[in-house]
Order: sequence, then C-alpha cells, then structure tokens
Amino acid sequence: MKTQKTIPTTKVERSAKFVKTGIQIGGNYIKHYSKKLFNPDLDREQLNEDNATDIYKSLSELKGSALKIAQMLSMDKNILPKSYVDKFSQSQYNAPPLSGPLIVRTFTKNFGKTPENIFDSFNLNSSNAASIGQVHQATLNGKKLAVKIQYPGVGDSISSDLKLVKPFAFRLLGMSERELNIYIKEVEERLLEETDYELEVKRSIQFSEACKNLNHVVFPKYYPELSGKRIITMDWIDGLHLKEFLQTNPPQELRNKIGQALWDFYNFQQHQLRAVHADPHPGNFMITPDENLGVIDFGCIKEMPDDFYYPFFSLISTDVINDKRKTIEAFRKLDMIHADDSADQVEFYYKSYREMISLFAKPYTSKSFDFSKPEFFEQLYAYGEKISKMPEFKQARGVKHFIYVNRTNFGLYQILHELKAIVHTDTYQPTLQR
Repeated sequence: MKTQKTIPTTKVERSAKFVKTGIQIGGNYIKHYSKKLFNPDLDREQLNEDNATDIYKSLSELKGSALKIAQMLSMDKNILPKSYVDKFSQSQYNAPPLSGPLIVRTFTKNFGKTPENIFDSFNLNSSNAASIGQVHQATLNGKKLAVKIQYPGVGDSISSDLKLVKPFAFRLLGMSERELNIYIKEVEERLLEETDYELEVKRSIQFSEACKNLNHVVFPKYYPELSGKRIITMDWIDGLHLKEFLQTNPPQELRNKIGQALWDFYNFQQHQLRAVHADPHPGNFMITPDENLGVIDFGCIKEMPDDFYYPFFSLISTDVINDKRKTIEAFRKLDMIHADDSADQVEFYYKSYREMISLFAKPYTSKSFDFSKPEFFEQLYAYGEKISKMPEFKQARGVKHFIYVNRTNFGLYQILHELKAIVHTDTYQPTLQR
C-alpha cells in the first residue's frame, strides 16, 4: 500500500481538503443526473459508489476524528447505503499508513530520540493503520512489542474537524441539527479522550486488571515508561483479525468459544464496572493461536452513570417493560418521552420505543441466543429503516449516553452475527438492586 508522506494539520489545510471533496461530490451528482437524462431508470448505486470513494479517500488522508466517524458509520449498517458501508469499513483495518520519515519525526518530537535509539529493532513499515494511529512492530530485550503512534495533529484538530464533517453527516444521516449537535458533542468528548494516550495506557492497565479472570480473554502488558502523549508501547499479541479468522472456516465450537468470550467481556464491564470498551469494531480484537480473544485497544471507554444504567437495564432485564406505567416512567428518565409531550405523543413514543427495546433485549430474554439467525438482524434493520423515515424521530430524543451504549451493544451483536456464534447470555446479568 502507498504510504502517506504528509497529513494536513492546520485548520486551513484540513478545511481545503473538505471543500475539494465537496466539489468532487457535486461533480458526481452532475454526472449522475446527466446520465439520468438519457436513462431515466438509472439507480443511485454508481453515484453512491463514487461519493463513498471520494469521501473515504479524503477522510483517510485527514485521519483522526474525520476517519473515526467513517469507521463508526460503517458499523451502523442500517444508516448508510451499502457502498458507503463497504468503503468506510476499510477504516476498521487499514487506512493509508504514514511514511518512515514522518514516523521518525513523531518519535523524535515525543521522546527526543529516534526509534532505533529506544528499541533493539523497529520496523518502519506499519502492521496496520487506522483512524487515530498506526501500529509498528519492535523488539526490546528479546520481547516482541507493538508500538502505536498517533498521527500528527489528530488531537488538535478534533473540534474543527467535526464542524467540517457536519455537512456530510447532514446529507448522509438526515438528522435534525439539534440531534446532530448532541451526537457530535458526545463524539467529541470520547475522541478527545481517545487521543490522550497517557489516559489510554492508564485505563488499559486498569481494565485489563479488572477483566483478567474472564475465561479465554487475554490482554497485552503495557509499558508506561515507553509510552507518552502520542505513543503507546505494549506486548505484541500474535493472532488473526476477525476477517482473517473467519476465512479459516473455524468449527462451530470455536466460533461459540470466541463469541462467549466477547459476550462476557462486554457484559462483565457493563454490569460490574459500569464502564465499557465502547469501540467494538473487529480491528480491536485478535483471535490468538491458542484460541483466545485478544483485546488490543482500550482507547474509547464509556462510563454509565446510575441515572442512565438503572432505568435502561430495568427495561431490558426485568418485567418493567410489561408494565405500561413503569415503562413510561423509565422512558421519561431517559428523555425518550418529554415533559411537554401531548397524550397522543406519549402513546406514540411509548409504543415505538417499547417495540425497539423489546427487539434489542431479545438476547437477554433467554439463557442462550443464536446470533447466526438472520431474522433477528432483519427485524433490527427493518425497525431502524422504518423510524429513519418517520418525521416524529427527526427531533432529538434520548439522553446522550445512548449514542455509545447503543453503538457498543449493536456492534457486539454484529460481531457475534459475523461469527455465527451461539452464546450463553445469562453469564453477567444487569445488577439492579441498589
């Protein structure tokens, strides 16, 4: 893959990139409608393909929050046309890597030394490049290490990037401005944390310690003395990413084992720690040669306060959902039903959200769940498709915590679906006694 020699880091350079992409997209529309004059039955597939290619190319060169949003959108499969999902999902594994001289410059700026002065060996070719940083293999004292290097300018450009992404998000998501602002504010807070590598090392050590007794889940050891604001050094974990693992055609028993490890990893955190690894894209996990789940990235953590956790999980794991009064009370606490809603609106949102929660909770309502079955996902996507077209859902509803908690759980469901795993869903239950 071709390496990238520079990253636009100033506001002017980055906004120029967006403007250029906007012009390209405008050109794609002109091209599409010109062809449509001669062929009225022409669908939007080629237009979507062209737009997805141009937007992804631009975002992958900008890296950082711009590319991170592409990665997030690629997981919300019922929001975008397929061509966008296919293109944006590349950001889960591989964006264009930075060139060697840019890597050395980043190292020297952070440590005052080149990689060769710190490690016994350091491979200037990255093993994988994603949205916030890229990973290089190194050795020190006979140990194989993974060194994650943050792209220059990523942390400083988050707020301005998100403003630039807004017009694309408007067009792609069709959200109201208020809803989009809530979404972008919450994304901004998490991204600012994600670019703080010192915080990531601290959290990685805390979480891997807290989760160390989970079956078949393994973590690298982290080295704070070889890490800094823009660089993280940890043990190298050998293994296959999900895509590669599935290409080996693993037996059902192994799919179930890895799926169970994933389910336990997420639900232990949600219900025991009340804070969760909120970035469940496949690039953050490895399946090791000894058939364990390796977790290699703790950059994005979402904490769940009591005033969200209790009403939300009471709807999913108790009989509250069968009691209309209690359900409406929980919906009010979660800002899904507003104080000034009319009686008709209360009834409408009660029915709509009850349907959504009942669907979402299906894996929790039995002792085990078969994620290979397409019907569950077809129902989920059909529901998402249905509400996306309803004017009642154009206004913002629900507390901001839903953004990452939904993303986490739907992302988990999606990975389990790709694994075609059957898992025991009663291992870590919501804890609702105060």
